[in-house]
Amino acid sequence: MKIAVIGANGKEGSLIVKEALSRGLDVTSIVRDAKKSSTEKYLVRDVYSLKHDDIKNFDVLVDALGFFGPMVKEYVPATEHLIDILQGTNVRLLVVGGAGSLFVNEDHTEQLYQQSDFPEAVKPLSEEMGKSLDILRKSSINWTFISPAAEFDAKGDRTGKYVLAGEELTFDSAGNCKISYADYAIAMVDEIENTAHQKERISVRW
Repeated sequence: MKIAVIGANGKEGSLIVKEALSRGLDVTSIVRDAKKSSTEKYLVRDVYSLKHDDIKNFDVLVDALGFFGPMVKEYVPATEHLIDILQGTNVRLLVVGGAGSLFVNEDHTEQLYQQSDFPEAVKPLSEEMGKSLDILRKSSINWTFISPAAEFDAKGDRTGKYVLAGEELTFDSAGNCKISYADYAIAMVDEIENTAHQKERISVRW
């Protein structure tokens, strides 16, 4: 299986690359600087310079881009560009999503970021990622959007375990909603290999 990872040198992207390589997958890093590629195969591109011909021969394209601060407004146009270049291909798009767009009630009328106690500093990020998910839902491409738990721990252990959930925020028996970057990477590569949730948003936690 041939996969390409945008943002392959980021905190989550690099772990997805590492997990995929450990399973013998053919991985190409898409990076803005060749020196930052951790794989032998790489493309030097930013998201907007990627073209249809660059990605048409992959089985999976992973979007592990991270935009922060004023750059969060890039989530929507970046997603629109990826949808555009994926038209007419059989390439699956798997997106590293956020928890803020997960629903907190069964009728799916309220998202986590809309709650009054949600941190103000993170709301713009969550809102833009939610808009990107809405755009994917309306598209004709084959996509999967994977939201992490509310507490997404970059330094957490790789336990090799996770719980797969749906569109609602879920908790463990102790009331925690957490996962490490390393275990999220396992869930991402499992979905790449299993193709179990096409055109769906799923979530993962411990």
